[in-house]
Amino acid sequence: MNIGKKQIILGVMITCLLASPAAVAGADWNMFHENAQRTGYLDQAADFTPTVWYFSTQGAITSSPAILNKIAYFGSEDGHVYAVNLEDGTKLWDYKTDGAIVSSPAISGDYLYVGSNDGYLYAQDIKNGDVKWKYKTGNSIESSPIIYNNTIYVGSNDGRVYAIDATDGSKKWEYETGNAVKSSPVISSDTLLVGSDDGKIYALDVANGNKTWEYTTGDKIESSPAVMNGVVYVGSDDGKVYAVTINNGTLKWNYDMGKPVASSPAIDTYDNSLFIGADNGRMACLDTRTGDEKWDYNTSGTVKSSPAIVDNKIVFGSDGGAVYILNKYNGNEEWTYNPGYGIINQPIQSSPAVYGNMIYIGAGDGSLYALNNDKMSGPTSLYAYYIGGAIVVIIAFLVVVRTIRNRRKKEE
Repeated sequence: MNIGKKQIILGVMITCLLASPAAVAGADWNMFHENAQRTGYLDQAADFTPTVWYFSTQGAITSSPAILNKIAYFGSEDGHVYAVNLEDGTKLWDYKTDGAIVSSPAISGDYLYVGSNDGYLYAQDIKNGDVKWKYKTGNSIESSPIIYNNTIYVGSNDGRVYAIDATDGSKKWEYETGNAVKSSPVISSDTLLVGSDDGKIYALDVANGNKTWEYTTGDKIESSPAVMNGVVYVGSDDGKVYAVTINNGTLKWNYDMGKPVASSPAIDTYDNSLFIGADNGRMACLDTRTGDEKWDYNTSGTVKSSPAIVDNKIVFGSDGGAVYILNKYNGNEEWTYNPGYGIINQPIQSSPAVYGNMIYIGAGDGSLYALNNDKMSGPTSLYAYYIGGAIVVIIAFLVVVRTIRNRRKKEE
């Protein structure tokens, strides 16, 4: 076999994958999908100059970061809650629970609230992670909590929705659905809206948990609702997106995505646009008023990540291993980031948080990535170094083989 200069040059070129540093950021994103309406949208200004970076944990990150005062708080399937400095990606503290954390934290005042697969809802001091209290449910918690009037509302895989006093962790009420509640609750006025794996959307009174109405879809609901103008929007595993009126639970419209919809909708309140993904890799933009499709975009894998809106773009992850940034008006691709560089792809199911012009998103490789939207750049991931190292070893091996063969030819 003749190993020529072209192969060696190609190997060297592949090892030279570089990522550039970044800039700017802004206002707080203190719960899953940013606000009590779960719209995934926030206007914000820049006030510091961060760099692109990644922070690695020992488990996949499907939890979405909450951001307060330039600190990102998030969970990992290694069972830890992490607090990481946004400017440079350094760890400030971590806390170990007894189960994987896929729930996304919510922050109010000096405390963050997050669920764990050990079945506990934790209240932790944001300064150091110390636990103020914890409340035990009957099963794992994948739902992300919401805070309203000093009360924490969260679902559990025991099939119940809980209202917990934020001060002391005592239960105010609980409501039992027909199956696991992985959907994260949303609140509009005094109505709590949440989906269940029993296939129903529930409207509950926030004060006492009494049911106002329920609406039945064709399959389980893992998607978390978003609300705007008296309408609740949510996806179902029957492949449809539903728009249901909040006051009486009547269907306004539905739209068929073609495959299960675990992604949660993001809403552009200025443009009457709803953005949501599906298991067939589609990201669709729908008119919130009619359900008509404005555009759609096909990715390389299932989309369980819930999009966020930043400026005139949307950002989300895909099980194909890439983060996509699309123009929100026409769905055209602005840029993408793939930490696996197309070779070692890991699912990206975490939903991004946006801080100024920076994007923060977790991945199945166990890392939280800080991306610069202005410069369309992200960090060189650990995989690039692994790949580069492997290529260097292969090139060295091939050079040695060629040298040995040349020597043998001379000896002959």
